[in-house]
Amino acid sequence: MLTHLHIQNYALIDNLDIDFKSGFSVITGETGAGKSIILGALAILLGQRADSNVISNGAKRCVIEGNFVIESTEVVRFFEKNDLDFDNDECIIRRELSDTGKSRAFINDTPVSLAQVKELSSFLVDIHSQHQNLLLSNADFQLNVLDSVAKADYFLHEYHDIFTVYIEAQQELVQFEQEVEKNRENLDFLKFQHDEIAAAALVEGEQEELEEELLVLENAETIKQTVYEVQNILDALDEKLNLASHSLNKVADVFPAAAQMSERLDSCAIELDDIHRSLGARDISFDPARLEYVNERLNTLLSLQKKYHKANVGELIQMQHELRRKLDEIENHDDFVLKSRQVVAQIREAASKKADELTAMRKAAAAKVEDELSKRLQPMGMPDIVFSVKLEPLENLAASGQDSVHFLFSANKNATPRDLDKIASGGEIARVMLALKALLANHRQLPTIIFDEIDTGVSGRIADEMGVVMESISHQTAGNAHTQVICITHNPQIAARGSWHYRVFKKDGVGATHTHIELLSSDQRVQEIAQMLSTAAVSEAAISNAKTLLHL
Repeated sequence: MLTHLHIQNYALIDNLDIDFKSGFSVITGETGAGKSIILGALAILLGQRADSNVISNGAKRCVIEGNFVIESTEVVRFFEKNDLDFDNDECIIRRELSDTGKSRAFINDTPVSLAQVKELSSFLVDIHSQHQNLLLSNADFQLNVLDSVAKADYFLHEYHDIFTVYIEAQQELVQFEQEVEKNRENLDFLKFQHDEIAAAALVEGEQEELEEELLVLENAETIKQTVYEVQNILDALDEKLNLASHSLNKVADVFPAAAQMSERLDSCAIELDDIHRSLGARDISFDPARLEYVNERLNTLLSLQKKYHKANVGELIQMQHELRRKLDEIENHDDFVLKSRQVVAQIREAASKKADELTAMRKAAAAKVEDELSKRLQPMGMPDIVFSVKLEPLENLAASGQDSVHFLFSANKNATPRDLDKIASGGEIARVMLALKALLANHRQLPTIIFDEIDTGVSGRIADEMGVVMESISHQTAGNAHTQVICITHNPQIAARGSWHYRVFKKDGVGATHTHIELLSSDQRVQEIAQMLSTAAVSEAAISNAKTLLHL
């Protein structure tokens, strides 16, 4: 529920703070007073994009902030999912717009993305403007109405998970068949590539070893001479180290450190002896035949890498494996496709069963919608209303199931019901949408519903009945939560039905005109509704009529 709205430097609003009450509230004001400005600010607060043009002239920054009472478990789950701090029963959303074009959003003073604001606001406020009446012709909206009444969220999630797996499996099968068909056309070429690489008998790491060996073979004489010289040096060093160690041992009794030094020299002698043996163990000699083989082998490896644009032998081996896989797929295509089609068919059958469950739930919900909407619309000037929901099976499974839905409507006796958007007038569509909102509020948690001039095209008794419906919505509960209803209206009958009455007005200030809003007292309500009833100055008759509407 929206409890407080703060707007600063937005359009004609300099600084506005207003508390909202639970139950049914109405907002009135002359045309152009700024009702749409307040609604626009609220839409921006709830995630609508905006630019710096909405900032008041001369201001650097616009701030819009709303306080909401949390009554929905979905809101609690949102905070937990997004790891956001929250009070058990309240949250604050704030939007800040700067004249540089930057926009920031906060939830409980934590910076968040606009997408997060939109997600949260979908659980908090439902703004119904006149253009939303067009949703009645939208198949997705009609289906969502049935699913809301059926409380089918859990089944929809289950179905959607299976349907997603089905679509992915189907796409993988199609892609596989397309790839195999493409590879089949290049079968000879693929086989040639595979056989050429396979004939090279590639070994991981072989190229590095051959390159190291080539360096040795190409410099064999120089290496051999160097090894001979080093061995002679090591022989001389070994003799001198032994002599030094022996000499130190002679003075070990009078120079204790000598024994340790002697041991270290012995260790050095052992290490030098090991190096000497290692050098002697290497057979380093010029081998023309081996040099020729190594060069030819490296040429083969480098030629394959250049031909197939690979950086090393490892990538060539990977290419060989990939070519083998493609050849195997071509050879085993029929078996693989058969198994894949069986898997796809099994997944589709599971999805169809879940879709059948959804269809059954929707049919039951359709009967409820037909019955309840007829009852709700009859008092609103439609005594001969016929409202029916037509469910038809889709040719193929879709993300929403296997159902196509049409709302059919007739307001006249003995008239054949037709698609709602093709036969209903603007006033009739407004009443149908109001009845639907009342129905939905009774089946799911809608903390706050804002109606923006939903009464367009109606007046008199029918308008009064629409006011009764909105008043009744505010008394309904879904779970343990009550619905807050706010209606922006020009209709005195609806305005009189509100438990709380706000007036929007303009007031000239120093060098500018600003929009304001105030909660009216009982006497002020009489004057406001009397003004709405009058075409000129407020008369005593208008005041009397206003009191009658207000039951005073």
